[in-house]
Amino acid sequence: MNIALIFAGGKGTRMGASLPKQFLKINGKEILFHTIDLFQKNKNIDKIYISTIDDYIDHVKEEVEVGKYTKVIDVIGGGDSAQDTIYRLLVRAKKDNPDDSIVLLQDTIYRLLVRAKKDNPDDSIVLLHDGVRPFVAPDVIEKNIEGVKKHGNAITSFPAYETIMVSEDHDVVDDVTVRANTYLGQAPQSFYLKDILDAHEKIRMRPEGYENMVDAATIIRTLGGKTHLVMGNRGNLKITTPEDVYTFRAFLQYKEDKETFGLGL
Repeated sequence: MNIALIFAGGKGTRMGASLPKQFLKINGKEILFHTIDLFQKNKNIDKIYISTIDDYIDHVKEEVEVGKYTKVIDVIGGGDSAQDTIYRLLVRAKKDNPDDSIVLLQDTIYRLLVRAKKDNPDDSIVLLHDGVRPFVAPDVIEKNIEGVKKHGNAITSFPAYETIMVSEDHDVVDDVTVRANTYLGQAPQSFYLKDILDAHEKIRMRPEGYENMVDAATIIRTLGGKTHLVMGNRGNLKITTPEDVYTFRAFLQYKEDKETFGLGL
Protein backbone atom coordinates (compact mmCIF):
# COMPACT_ATOMS: atom_id res chain seq x y z
CA MET A 1 0.00 0.00 0.00
CA ASN A 2 1.44 3.37 -1.08
CA ILE A 3 -0.16 6.37 0.61
CA ALA A 4 0.32 10.08 -0.08
CA LEU A 5 -0.12 12.30 2.98
CA ILE A 6 -0.55 15.88 1.75
CA PHE A 7 -0.38 18.62 4.35
CA ALA A 8 -1.80 22.00 3.41
CA GLY A 9 -2.40 23.77 6.71
CA GLY A 10 -0.26 26.88 6.22
CA LYS A 11 -1.65 30.39 6.45
CA GLY A 12 0.62 31.71 3.69
CA THR A 13 1.60 34.94 5.44
CA ARG A 14 4.72 35.39 3.31
CA MET A 15 2.61 35.33 0.17
CA GLY A 16 0.74 38.46 1.25
CA ALA A 17 -2.46 37.25 -0.40
CA SER A 18 -6.01 37.54 0.90
CA LEU A 19 -6.37 33.78 1.27
CA PRO A 20 -3.98 30.90 2.10
CA LYS A 21 -1.52 30.25 -0.72
CA GLN A 22 -2.64 26.64 -1.27
CA PHE A 23 -6.00 27.98 -2.41
CA LEU A 24 -4.68 30.52 -4.91
CA LYS A 25 -5.80 29.63 -8.43
CA ILE A 26 -3.16 29.11 -11.10
CA ASN A 27 -4.47 28.45 -14.62
CA GLY A 28 -7.96 28.01 -13.19
CA LYS A 29 -7.06 25.48 -10.49
CA GLU A 30 -6.08 25.92 -6.85
CA ILE A 31 -2.44 25.13 -6.09
CA LEU A 32 -3.44 22.37 -3.67
CA PHE A 33 -5.33 20.55 -6.41
CA HIS A 34 -2.45 20.87 -8.85
CA THR A 35 -0.54 18.97 -6.16
CA ILE A 36 -3.25 16.38 -5.52
CA ASP A 37 -3.41 15.73 -9.28
CA LEU A 38 0.17 14.44 -9.22
CA PHE A 39 -0.72 11.65 -6.81
CA GLN A 40 -4.22 10.97 -8.13
CA LYS A 41 -2.80 10.31 -11.60
CA ASN A 42 0.23 8.30 -10.45
CA LYS A 43 -0.37 4.57 -10.88
CA ASN A 44 1.81 3.73 -7.88
CA ILE A 45 -0.31 5.66 -5.34
CA ASP A 46 -3.23 3.82 -3.75
CA LYS A 47 -4.63 6.34 -1.25
CA ILE A 48 -4.42 10.03 -0.44
CA TYR A 49 -5.04 11.74 2.91
CA ILE A 50 -5.15 15.52 3.14
CA SER A 51 -4.88 17.88 6.10
CA THR A 52 -5.80 21.52 5.82
CA ILE A 53 -6.98 24.57 7.77
CA ASP A 54 -10.13 23.75 9.72
CA ASP A 55 -12.13 26.50 8.00
CA TYR A 56 -11.33 25.00 4.59
CA ILE A 57 -12.10 21.33 5.30
CA ASP A 58 -15.59 21.48 3.77
CA HIS A 59 -14.28 23.38 0.77
CA VAL A 60 -11.57 20.79 0.09
CA LYS A 61 -14.05 17.94 0.48
CA GLU A 62 -16.40 19.59 -2.01
CA GLU A 63 -13.59 20.10 -4.52
CA VAL A 64 -12.48 16.50 -4.06
CA GLU A 65 -16.00 15.33 -4.89
CA VAL A 66 -16.42 17.67 -7.85
CA GLY A 67 -13.00 16.78 -9.24
CA LYS A 68 -13.59 13.03 -8.76
CA TYR A 69 -10.39 12.52 -6.78
CA THR A 70 -11.16 8.87 -6.14
CA LYS A 71 -7.99 8.14 -4.18
CA VAL A 72 -8.71 10.72 -1.48
CA ILE A 73 -9.81 8.86 1.64
CA ASP A 74 -10.16 11.69 4.12
CA VAL A 75 -9.62 15.41 4.73
CA ILE A 76 -8.73 16.39 8.31
CA GLY A 77 -7.81 19.52 10.23
CA GLY A 78 -4.20 20.59 10.57
CA GLY A 79 -2.04 20.62 13.69
CA ASP A 80 -0.36 23.43 15.57
CA SER A 81 2.80 23.12 13.46
CA ALA A 82 3.90 21.39 10.27
CA GLN A 83 5.16 18.37 12.19
CA ASP A 84 1.97 18.24 14.31
CA THR A 85 0.03 18.17 11.06
CA ILE A 86 2.11 15.33 9.65
CA TYR A 87 1.65 13.38 12.89
CA ARG A 88 -2.12 13.74 12.65
CA LEU A 89 -2.01 12.40 9.09
CA LEU A 90 0.13 9.45 10.14
CA VAL A 91 -2.22 8.54 12.98
CA ARG A 92 -5.21 8.93 10.66
CA ALA A 93 -3.62 6.60 8.11
CA LYS A 94 -2.66 4.08 10.78
CA LYS A 95 -6.05 3.70 12.44
CA ASP A 96 -9.41 4.31 10.85
CA ASN A 97 -12.02 4.47 13.60
CA PRO A 98 -14.79 7.06 13.31
CA ASP A 99 -15.53 7.03 17.04
CA ASP A 100 -12.01 7.70 18.29
CA SER A 101 -10.29 10.89 19.28
CA ILE A 102 -6.60 10.57 20.02
CA VAL A 103 -4.93 12.12 23.03
CA LEU A 104 -1.35 12.83 22.05
CA LEU A 105 1.69 12.36 24.29
CA GLN A 106 2.33 16.07 24.77
CA ASP A 107 -0.25 18.78 25.47
CA THR A 108 -2.19 18.60 22.23
CA ILE A 109 -5.42 16.71 21.71
CA TYR A 110 -6.07 15.88 18.15
CA ARG A 111 -9.51 15.38 16.78
CA LEU A 112 -9.48 13.00 13.90
CA LEU A 113 -12.04 13.30 11.20
CA VAL A 114 -12.37 9.76 10.01
CA ARG A 115 -14.52 8.04 7.50
CA ALA A 116 -12.49 5.23 6.00
CA LYS A 117 -13.51 1.64 6.55
CA LYS A 118 -10.39 -0.27 7.40
CA ASP A 119 -6.85 0.08 8.71
CA ASN A 120 -3.71 0.45 6.65
CA PRO A 121 -0.98 -2.10 7.38
CA ASP A 122 2.22 -1.17 9.23
CA ASP A 123 4.33 -1.80 6.14
CA SER A 124 2.44 0.74 4.04
CA ILE A 125 4.73 3.29 2.43
CA VAL A 126 3.76 6.87 3.20
CA LEU A 127 4.91 9.83 1.12
CA LEU A 128 4.81 13.09 3.08
CA HIS A 129 4.27 15.95 0.68
CA ASP A 130 3.65 19.70 0.86
CA GLY A 131 0.36 20.85 -0.58
CA VAL A 132 2.21 23.76 -2.18
CA ARG A 133 4.76 21.64 -4.07
CA PRO A 134 2.71 21.10 -7.22
CA PHE A 135 5.39 20.07 -9.69
CA VAL A 136 7.08 16.91 -8.43
CA ALA A 137 7.87 14.61 -11.35
CA PRO A 138 6.19 11.17 -11.60
CA ASP A 139 9.53 9.37 -11.56
CA VAL A 140 10.44 11.12 -8.30
CA ILE A 141 7.36 9.59 -6.68
CA GLU A 142 8.45 6.20 -8.00
CA LYS A 143 12.02 6.69 -6.75
CA ASN A 144 10.67 7.52 -3.30
CA ILE A 145 8.74 4.26 -3.15
CA GLU A 146 11.72 2.25 -4.34
CA GLY A 147 14.00 4.11 -1.93
CA VAL A 148 11.85 3.10 1.04
CA LYS A 149 11.89 -0.53 -0.11
CA LYS A 150 15.66 -0.43 -0.38
CA HIS A 151 16.72 1.73 2.60
CA GLY A 152 13.64 2.18 4.78
CA ASN A 153 13.26 5.85 3.88
CA ALA A 154 13.70 8.27 0.99
CA ILE A 155 14.39 12.01 1.23
CA THR A 156 13.86 13.92 -2.00
CA SER A 157 16.65 16.41 -2.67
CA PHE A 158 18.33 18.30 -5.46
CA PRO A 159 21.95 19.47 -5.82
CA ALA A 160 22.53 23.07 -4.75
CA TYR A 161 23.77 25.15 -7.68
CA GLU A 162 24.83 28.07 -5.52
CA THR A 163 27.19 28.19 -2.57
CA ILE A 164 25.43 27.95 0.80
CA MET A 165 26.77 30.07 3.66
CA VAL A 166 26.00 29.59 7.35
CA SER A 167 25.60 32.56 9.70
CA GLU A 168 24.34 32.20 13.25
CA ASP A 169 23.84 35.93 13.82
CA HIS A 170 22.72 36.69 10.25
CA ASP A 171 25.67 39.06 9.88
CA VAL A 172 29.03 37.23 10.08
CA VAL A 173 29.69 34.21 7.84
CA ASP A 174 30.45 31.28 10.16
CA ASP A 175 30.94 28.64 7.52
CA VAL A 176 30.93 28.13 3.76
CA THR A 177 29.76 24.72 2.65
CA VAL A 178 31.37 22.63 -0.08
CA ARG A 179 28.88 23.02 -2.89
CA ALA A 180 29.54 19.55 -4.31
CA ASN A 181 28.26 18.06 -1.03
CA THR A 182 25.25 20.34 -0.67
CA TYR A 183 21.64 19.51 -1.51
CA LEU A 184 18.33 21.33 -1.32
CA GLY A 185 15.66 19.48 0.62
CA GLN A 186 12.45 18.86 -1.28
CA ALA A 187 9.40 16.62 -0.87
CA PRO A 188 8.12 13.96 -0.73
CA GLN A 189 9.89 12.44 2.23
CA SER A 190 8.90 8.80 2.46
CA PHE A 191 8.90 6.06 5.09
CA TYR A 192 7.21 2.90 6.25
CA LEU A 193 4.11 3.94 8.17
CA LYS A 194 5.08 2.21 11.42
CA ASP A 195 8.62 3.59 11.40
CA ILE A 196 7.72 7.25 10.98
CA LEU A 197 4.74 7.04 13.33
CA ASP A 198 6.96 5.49 16.04
CA ALA A 199 9.54 8.23 15.44
CA HIS A 200 6.94 10.97 15.87
CA GLU A 201 5.70 9.44 19.10
CA LYS A 202 9.24 9.28 20.52
CA ILE A 203 9.88 12.92 19.63
CA ARG A 204 6.59 13.97 21.20
CA MET A 205 7.66 12.37 24.49
CA ARG A 206 10.58 14.77 24.85
CA PRO A 207 10.05 17.92 26.91
CA GLU A 208 11.03 20.06 23.91
CA GLY A 209 8.71 18.18 21.58
CA TYR A 210 9.00 19.32 17.97
CA GLU A 211 11.38 22.21 18.67
CA ASN A 212 13.84 22.47 15.75
CA MET A 213 12.24 19.48 14.03
CA VAL A 214 11.96 21.11 10.62
CA ASP A 215 11.02 17.94 8.76
CA ALA A 216 10.71 14.17 9.03
CA ALA A 217 14.35 13.67 8.06
CA THR A 218 15.39 15.77 11.06
CA ILE A 219 13.21 13.65 13.34
CA ILE A 220 14.80 10.42 12.14
CA ARG A 221 18.33 11.82 12.44
CA THR A 222 17.62 13.23 15.91
CA LEU A 223 16.74 9.71 17.00
CA GLY A 224 20.02 8.38 15.63
CA GLY A 225 18.72 6.98 12.36
CA LYS A 226 20.12 7.42 8.85
CA THR A 227 18.21 9.04 6.03
CA HIS A 228 18.86 8.37 2.36
CA LEU A 229 18.66 10.79 -0.55
CA VAL A 230 16.75 10.30 -3.77
CA MET A 231 17.13 12.73 -6.64
CA GLY A 232 14.28 15.18 -7.15
CA ASN A 233 13.50 17.47 -10.06
CA ARG A 234 14.47 21.11 -10.35
CA GLY A 235 10.93 22.31 -10.92
CA ASN A 236 9.80 20.81 -7.60
CA LEU A 237 9.63 24.19 -5.88
CA LYS A 238 7.65 25.07 -2.76
CA ILE A 239 5.35 27.98 -3.54
CA THR A 240 5.96 30.48 -0.77
CA THR A 241 6.30 33.94 -2.35
CA PRO A 242 4.62 35.78 -5.24
CA GLU A 243 7.74 35.14 -7.34
CA ASP A 244 7.21 31.40 -6.90
CA VAL A 245 3.73 31.73 -8.42
CA TYR A 246 5.21 33.19 -11.60
CA THR A 247 7.84 30.45 -11.69
CA PHE A 248 5.18 27.77 -11.35
CA ARG A 249 3.15 29.33 -14.17
CA ALA A 250 6.25 29.15 -16.36
CA PHE A 251 6.76 25.48 -15.51
CA LEU A 252 3.13 24.75 -16.37
CA GLN A 253 3.57 26.48 -19.74
CA TYR A 254 6.75 24.51 -20.35
CA LYS A 255 4.98 21.25 -19.51
CA GLU A 256 2.07 22.12 -21.81
CA ASP A 257 4.40 23.00 -24.69
CA LYS A 258 6.40 19.82 -24.21
CA GLU A 259 3.29 17.63 -24.15
CA THR A 260 1.67 19.41 -27.09
CA PHE A 261 4.61 20.08 -29.39
CA GLY A 262 7.38 17.86 -28.04
CA LEU A 263 9.42 20.92 -27.22
CA GLY A 264 12.21 20.86 -24.64
CA LEU A 265 14.85 23.19 -23.30
